Amino acid sequence: MAENDTPVTPATEPGTGKQVMLARIYVKDCSFESPRAPEVFFAPMDPEVKVSMRTSSEKLAGDDVEVVLSITVEAQTDKRPLFLVEVHHAGVFTLRGFNEAERGAILGSYCPGIIFPYAREAVSDLVMKGGMPALMLQPVNFDAVYAQSLAQSAGPGAAA
Repeated sequence: MAENDTPVTPATEPGTGKQVMLARIYVKDCSFESPRAPEVFFAPMDPEVKVSMRTSSEKLAGDDVEVVLSITVEAQTDKRPLFLVEVHHAGVFTLRGFNEAERGAILGSYCPGIIFPYAREAVSDLVMKGGMPALMLQPVNFDAVYAQSLAQSAGPGAAA
């Protein structure tokens, strides 16, 4: 019989009674704006692109939590707007058996990591459907982002 080499994740910790389950994933809101269309299609495009992301979570009934990953992409060329896209992609997760610190890490890192590929695809689709060159957002290390946000919230006087 083969050994089970399944990696242990927060969703599969054996014998602990801890569970993370994805119940639903969906686009909560999205928009695309190209204020200078159609003239932008006839000029050379070498855009400066700025990407920002944030996450939020809201407790629902029982053990369910909605986690929202919001991505905003602003592109400019010659300091004039080219396009603006905003996607709020969400997931409903069921979390059982975790203490508050663990829940914080799951909601701030693990869940956004699950949602990100879907949000990235939505951003890419909106940009291309807006007639713009393809845009592929780079992968994000949500563990590092979460750790950085914890360090920032601890303040400058906290020990490293």
